[in-house]
Amino acid sequence: MSDIDVNYLLSQLRSSALEAKGVDRTTSAAANPTGLDFSEQLKDAINQVNTVQKESGRLKNDFTMGDKNVDLVDVMVASQKASVSFQAMLQVRNKLISAYQDVMSMPI
Repeated sequence: MSDIDVNYLLSQLRSSALEAKGVDRTTSAAANPTGLDFSEQLKDAINQVNTVQKESGRLKNDFTMGDKNVDLVDVMVASQKASVSFQAMLQVRNKLISAYQDVMSMPI
């Protein structure tokens, strides 16, 4: 498995979260020059993954119940998006845990 660049992944998750909120990326950076703190970014990314997973579950449920407006292709695409976003978040968590363990094992 390839090594994922955590900073790149966090920036992508942050970008997706801003898009979901309808915030323009250029104005959000200018409005807050110090940027969001790390905990807010992480919380937003987790909420984004949660939203994608809920949408996937809703589409699966609607398709199972026989809703004619929900196509199988949409269900499968939403399911894959949810899976990929969860796996990405899992990799970020693993990198954070690894970094924490490295810091904690450093001699004082």
